[in-house]
Amino acid sequence: MFNPASWSDGETIYMLYRAEDSTGIGIWNGESVVGLATSRDGLNFERHPEPIYRAVEEWELPGGAEDPRIAKIDDTFWLTYTAYDGETARQALASSKDLFEWERHGLIFPQLGWTKAGAIVPKQINGKYWMYFGDTNIWIAHSEDLINWTPIEEPVMRPREGMFDSGLIEPGPTPLITEHGILMLYNSADDNLVYRTGQALFDINDPAKLLKRSDDFFLEPDTELEVDGQIPNVVFIEGLSKLGDTWYLYFGMGDSGIGVATWTP
Repeated sequence: MFNPASWSDGETIYMLYRAEDSTGIGIWNGESVVGLATSRDGLNFERHPEPIYRAVEEWELPGGAEDPRIAKIDDTFWLTYTAYDGETARQALASSKDLFEWERHGLIFPQLGWTKAGAIVPKQINGKYWMYFGDTNIWIAHSEDLINWTPIEEPVMRPREGMFDSGLIEPGPTPLITEHGILMLYNSADDNLVYRTGQALFDINDPAKLLKRSDDFFLEPDTELEVDGQIPNVVFIEGLSKLGDTWYLYFGMGDSGIGVATWTP
């Protein structure tokens, strides 16, 4: 289990994590499903006994449903995940009122090839919804109904030569709406595929406009599981939730476990 998304109602944190079996070791690792765990303190979780979401279509098997991200807009949860058929990874979409019964909406960008990491901004801006996505550059797409998405051709962020994010970048958890703009925590790798995390701020009135970007990372692999896991040298953030006065940032550890970092203002 690794690479978890999260959402909080203020009293409980709901973690949607990627669980992987061993059916495809040496080929695609194994089929991935989405599991659910809950916590009242952000640290100790109780797992639901069965997956809450699993792949059923040809275009998402045998690899399954990978790397979920979750956003709640009004009374609906919107799940983006990587559908992996063993060869091509593509973003897919589902929605739910309760995290258990899901309506499947298929591929988000059927006209595109390889696409990953869809992070939906949880607020309508200028009459549209917005999603950051991509795992080399970061692109943006917009939608009027959260189901049909139109990507903008030009990336909104690119890797930076000679820096911690020189190799690739991709969105992390659901972006936050702040008084300064749209805050996106993102994943990145350098030229040696060491994964670290950064921050970017976008204009609240123009979500495609990058305002600021961190010069340094704030999280890097340093534990045994992160350095020597199934995929070495990886910390991979996908879940950010607030409980009380504390923010909990959940991340995958080398594709082999789940870690958490906390911040209390």
